[in-house]
Amino acid sequence: MVVANYTGPVVPVTARFVERVINTAEKRGATACVLELNTPGGLYSATQEIVTEILNSEVPVVVFVSPHGGWAGSAGTFITISAHIAAMAPGSRIGAAHPVSVGNPEMPEVPSEKITEDAAAWARSIAQMRGRNAHAAELAVRESKSFSDSEALKENLIDFRANSLGDLLAKIDGKEVVLATGRKATLHTAKAPVERLEMNSVEKLLLTISNPDLAYILLTLGMAGLMVEIYHPGLIFPGVVGGISLLLGLYSLGTLDAYWGGVLLIVLAFALFIAEVFVPSHGALGAGGVVSFITGSLILFSNSSTGLRVSIWLIVTTSIFITALLSLLVTAVIRGQRRPVITGKEALIGATAVVRSELNPKGTVFVAGEIWSAVAEEGRIDPGEEVVITGIKGLHLKVRRKNEVKEENRK
Repeated sequence: MVVANYTGPVVPVTARFVERVINTAEKRGATACVLELNTPGGLYSATQEIVTEILNSEVPVVVFVSPHGGWAGSAGTFITISAHIAAMAPGSRIGAAHPVSVGNPEMPEVPSEKITEDAAAWARSIAQMRGRNAHAAELAVRESKSFSDSEALKENLIDFRANSLGDLLAKIDGKEVVLATGRKATLHTAKAPVERLEMNSVEKLLLTISNPDLAYILLTLGMAGLMVEIYHPGLIFPGVVGGISLLLGLYSLGTLDAYWGGVLLIVLAFALFIAEVFVPSHGALGAGGVVSFITGSLILFSNSSTGLRVSIWLIVTTSIFITALLSLLVTAVIRGQRRPVITGKEALIGATAVVRSELNPKGTVFVAGEIWSAVAEEGRIDPGEEVVITGIKGLHLKVRRKNEVKEENRK
């Protein structure tokens, strides 16, 4: 028997994980596949994939809402009632499956009434297929009705209440279910060996970044890193970190069905931030960028009916950080632009050179990897002594002993 535990929102990686678990149970010829579920809900598209996988499974699928106090909210309702056997732990609840939290992000133009009708019909269809209370399932969608574990059992939304996995396996032992192929399967779970499947490292990473707040942070960090790299070319590290973060953020936002209008506004904001350095707008471009960034952040998930949102406090904090970073970078660039440009021979003035051939008063010195002709301003200077370049006349450097320059500076 294959057992897997899943806690978290229903996102695309959830569907991949459940599919892998069921496929493994089928390949092992397991007597059953048990999914311990605890979820607040999630994406409609991912929910459809999971329910379809369960309905067409070649092995009995048992969904156990656990641990005590667990939740099969929103998308979890559809997943639970689609199982061949549904069970809940004491203190758990199920329901609140109205499209406000489980809608169809692929059809934002469809009126909410039609989406609700579709979700209600789907809930009824699943419940009727499993011989469960279709009316109660419909209420969970239309009226966001929630049920405790005892109420769900009384309303025939689930088959069992169980204190633990062991208690559940004992209660369902000998239970007969009908698979999608029409074949009847009898569960032998009381003494069956248990094989637990966990998410692999890749699935855990994808689940971790499938979080609206983290996706928002990754997107912002990526843009900020690239902005720093453009402002100060050659730093490398900000550019590398920024590029990786940007790609991870875009992936995460894509899986969460973020509103791309919001993403484009955030991208526009950083374009305006960068333009601020190259165009003398007296801060207008930067101010426009801040407005674009905040607006994009606020509407990032406004077109999605999944119930996922970016924390308002995170938006405020990030906006302050981005504004401060922009001010710092622009100030540094402006200061650099105001510095006098020193190139060529003029850059040698004030540099320290080493005498190669005796200066009496003419000779040669070594500076900046080159040999130069030099003239001592005062006295004879021996080879190996350090001198300071005080001026340039034609192709000759004017130099003085380094210690003499230091003494004058002290005075």
